[in-house]
Amino acid sequence: MTFSLSAWCSSELGSPVAEVLYERVSISTVSGVRLADGREVYVKARPDDGRAASCVTAQASLASRGFPCPRPLTPVVVADGLAVHAEEPLPGGEMLLGSSPDVARRYAAVFARLMALLADVSVPPPLPSPRWARWHHTDPGLWPAIDFLDARDQSVVPSLVSETASRVRKRLLATSLPCVLGHADFEAQNLRWQDGEVLAVHDWDSLAWQPEAALAGAACGAFANASPPGLVPVESSAAFLETYQQVRGRAFSAEEVEVAWAGSMWTALHNARWEVLHGDPTPSGDAVRAQGAERLRLANA
Repeated sequence: MTFSLSAWCSSELGSPVAEVLYERVSISTVSGVRLADGREVYVKARPDDGRAASCVTAQASLASRGFPCPRPLTPVVVADGLAVHAEEPLPGGEMLLGSSPDVARRYAAVFARLMALLADVSVPPPLPSPRWARWHHTDPGLWPAIDFLDARDQSVVPSLVSETASRVRKRLLATSLPCVLGHADFEAQNLRWQDGEVLAVHDWDSLAWQPEAALAGAACGAFANASPPGLVPVESSAAFLETYQQVRGRAFSAEEVEVAWAGSMWTALHNARWEVLHGDPTPSGDAVRAQGAERLRLANA
């Protein structure tokens, strides 16, 4: 049986689809639709791996407390093997581009607010974490199992990328810091800004269960990512981490600082592997080559 968007909307929202206004297919399929009763909604459908209910519950909690994110209109409903929910549109705004320390501080303040609110949300951990934040996997080998990547010629992955990833992963796995709920895809492409203020944070499917310092570290390296992704300058990551601690109202321990710097590299390393396996340009790989030694030093890795 094939998932029917219109039938799902009729069942869960009380009105069939009159017009599809937007569609994007990635890990999730996101459809912006106008219903027959005139409402405009977004429907997200993704393979049901058990994560979605926790992610949507957390998103609903933040929206109810005034955080700028789309408000879910339904809980997660499993249909034809897909986890599906609907949410309100939150249109408008623009991406805030750039990777300077000043831009980093603006992103860090939003991320700190987000993480503070998530600290009060109690949901089952959304496991497994997204593949680009899954350094804690138990699959054989260095990388989490991703069939369509693993089937490609791994010999093209530069040894520097694999060796750096091994050292970063070892440092991240060595910590006993507690895991918390956090946004693991906090990137420019997933935020919109208006009049200098954040208007919307999207992609709540990408919540993860990792140490706070590692999540802040991942965000401090990737906040500027649009397309293609890369890695921000070291000084911008430092500005992000400094502001994050100030807004959260607590200083990281020495171990947390190291874990944050280790976390700052994992997304770029995942992307560096992706680039060469797809034959794409290599901005992430280039950044790893340029910055890897300094970030490993800061991570004590």
